[in-house]
Amino acid sequence: MDNKRGLSRDQIQKIVLETVTTEKPETTEKLVALLQTKTALPKKEITHLLLQMESQGTLYFVKAAEPAPRSFQTYLFSKQAAWYWVTIMLALAAAVSAFVIPEAAYPSAYLRSALGVFMVLFLLGYAIVKALYPSKIPFKIGEDYLGGLERFVLSLGLSIVVAPLILMLLNYTPWGIRLTPVVVSVFIIIAVSSSVAVLREFQSKANPAPPT
Repeated sequence: MDNKRGLSRDQIQKIVLETVTTEKPETTEKLVALLQTKTALPKKEITHLLLQMESQGTLYFVKAAEPAPRSFQTYLFSKQAAWYWVTIMLALAAAVSAFVIPEAAYPSAYLRSALGVFMVLFLLGYAIVKALYPSKIPFKIGEDYLGGLERFVLSLGLSIVVAPLILMLLNYTPWGIRLTPVVVSVFIIIAVSSSVAVLREFQSKANPAPPT
């Protein structure tokens, strides 16, 4: 690696490690700026070197923690809570389409059916799983917490379990198993579960648990 000061690769790596140890830059951008001053290398070459050092295990970068939300209202309208609004809007779209689009109105009926199936067989379970485990699911495979795929599977499974329970309970009410009570019941469960989930998510990020 050529540079204006004639430093070898080993010398540059030593400068990197000394800079990290002594000056403790808070961000990668600050580290790169310091190294540009010390080595006269362009930013692109320094960045490439840092990535190589990380891949070799010589240097480790830690993702900065997200700042704690200032208030629930701020968090609710932030990107972190976008899933909440997407869930509510999809559930609302499914509920409205069930009442507005006639069963025989093709091809619109296909959209009505697709939204309805998605609402009952996924969103229902997804909202409940989110309410139970807003941040991460505390089950492990080896050393890893279950991720998005496992949460998706759990959502499907829970939907399949909860949907028949809703029908069974409605069967013992004056409303019975009809379109309106079924759609309204499912929408209410999704809305309430999602609201509980986003509140719990905000609380966990506003007051993070100490590392164990």
